Amino acid sequence: MGRGRVQLKRIENKINRQVTFSKRRSGLLKKAHEISVLCDAEVALIVFSTKGKLYEYSTDSSMERILERYQRYSYAERALLEADTEVQGNWCDEYGQLKAKIEALQTSQRHLVGEQLEKLTLKELQQLEQQLETALRKIRSRKNSMMFDSIHELQRKASPKLLFNDMFNEKALQAQNSDLEKKIKEKNKAEALRQQQQAEHQALAETSSSPPDLLSTDSTINVGNYQATGAVVEEAEHPLAQANSSVLPPWMLRL
Repeated sequence: MGRGRVQLKRIENKINRQVTFSKRRSGLLKKAHEISVLCDAEVALIVFSTKGKLYEYSTDSSMERILERYQRYSYAERALLEADTEVQGNWCDEYGQLKAKIEALQTSQRHLVGEQLEKLTLKELQQLEQQLETALRKIRSRKNSMMFDSIHELQRKASPKLLFNDMFNEKALQAQNSDLEKKIKEKNKAEALRQQQQAEHQALAETSSSPPDLLSTDSTINVGNYQATGAVVEEAEHPLAQANSSVLPPWMLRL
């Protein structure tokens, strides 16, 4: 015969009740130990008998620590429940306050964009104008700050590139200057040579264009001088020949 299902109700027999309590207490402590080991859970078990005797079990952490943790959680839960109850009681008042705030913000927003200004007094309009001017100053200040920051960032990123470009441009300019200096020197040399050649050609042209009679006159004079000088020499060398020219034959005089 299988064991039947036990009906859960108070055992009237005192002895049977004590035996059942002892058995079930041992089984309960065993199950608490098993669940703490298998599931790595913190378990605290407290059992009081009908006579007021205490039976307890706790995991490696002490019973006091587990009870303090239980009190913290239970207190937080009770506080949350109480807060929920208070919030539920104040929902109507809070709803009215929030609705009034929303309406005031919407009205202020419409005033800031220039709508529904008919009901505002002069003082309210002046306050609104002051608010707009203050907002514009802050907006302009923020815009200028962002623009300056972006400019500084661009300058910081572009500075190495600009330095490289400046160096490259400087080298290119130096090379161009050197080429220009060489070209100028070559041009000056060519110009000096051309002027020298032109001067030589001009001097040659002037020499070739001088009067021919002067040249012939000089040559004649020179020849005449030469002839006269030659005649004197001949006369000095051959005085006897002149004296005896009448006696000697002509072919001897020529010698």
